[in-house]
Amino acid sequence: MVKMRVVFLGTSEFAVPSLRALLTGNYEVCAVFTQPDRPAGRGQKMQISPVKRYALEKRLKVFQPEKIRSEENRVIFQTLKPDFIVVAAYGQILPAWLLDSASIAPVNVHGSLLPHYRGAAPVTWAILNGDLVTGVTTMWMDQNLDTGAILLKREVPLNQTITGGELSEKLALVGAELLLPTLEGLKKRAIIPLPQNDSEASQAPKITKASARISWDKTAWEIHNLVRGLNPWPVAVAEHKGQNLKVFRSLPESGFAGELEPGVFLGLTEHGMRIQCGKGTVLEVIEVQMPGKARISGRAFAVGARVKPQQILFNLP
Repeated sequence: MVKMRVVFLGTSEFAVPSLRALLTGNYEVCAVFTQPDRPAGRGQKMQISPVKRYALEKRLKVFQPEKIRSEENRVIFQTLKPDFIVVAAYGQILPAWLLDSASIAPVNVHGSLLPHYRGAAPVTWAILNGDLVTGVTTMWMDQNLDTGAILLKREVPLNQTITGGELSEKLALVGAELLLPTLEGLKKRAIIPLPQNDSEASQAPKITKASARISWDKTAWEIHNLVRGLNPWPVAVAEHKGQNLKVFRSLPESGFAGELEPGVFLGLTEHGMRIQCGKGTVLEVIEVQMPGKARISGRAFAVGARVKPQQILFNLP
């Protein structure tokens, strides 16, 4: 049987399971496009993307254009003649000529239940908003951002402790499981693309480090969702004596604790510290990290800071 030709575009770890699924299916991945190598970390050493790393392991042809819209890339796609374009967390808007180069369809694997959370950070925003359900959508791509017709969907329930990193890993696997049935359905003309209802759309804009500052006048649940949503990047931060304390794990307490000033230390728990938040709520801060130090428990941090109950531990931004 002749294998269908696929050009894959992806960059982050989220995309790797989808690429792996194509290689295990009856598809020929004739090229992989990913973002250029970027400096990262303390030493600002050049880092390759997770997709590039996996593609090189599998000896796939890799392209890394700075701008996918550049005309020189048009010739590459015309030469490759793919049956499908498959995109997962690539990071650039694709031009019409590229999408049209697929003889069957350009397909995107998106980490939300479209039309909810169109944009760069759907996984994070589902957690920031405290959603109880999210999922993955495969979509027939158009030139706009995540507005193409829906092909297949799968819901994923959320618990209230899952982090952004954990959820991304789970949705990546679900997306990979959804990809092959999507391509097979399109190949057999068994899937009817369903236009999105724009009136139901919500946005998931890019997350930046500026988003990470904890405002202790927010409720404990709002802060908890920020903490878990921004773990592992960029990680929520609290200001303590002019330094940024990274907060990796937390848990809201039930009940009402009074109206002390937000950011006040209330006492220790077995593994953490109790912090006053807005509207009389309390957050247990469980795992933290000071600059240049190892991660420690919230309890160990509070003991080391020698803070007493009803003293302000964290300043408002």
